[in-house]
Amino acid sequence: MTTSEYRVSGMSCAHCEAAIRGEVARIPGVQGVDVSADTGRLVVVSSAPIDERTVLGAVDEAGFEAVLVA
Repeated sequence: MTTSEYRVSGMSCAHCEAAIRGEVARIPGVQGVDVSADTGRLVVVSSAPIDERTVLGAVDEAGFEAVLVA
């Protein structure tokens, strides 16, 4: 299992969390998605490493911007 953490800007509610969760969960290999508008964090658990551009693209599709936390 691989875990990646992202900082997401613009989230303010549960609807925002659900939109991001739905897009990221569609990525092949994703096993779990934890999103928090309170902390501005997105944690992605996957069966193998996922290219960060794929996750960033999914977050963009949901209408938000994210950066990988090093």
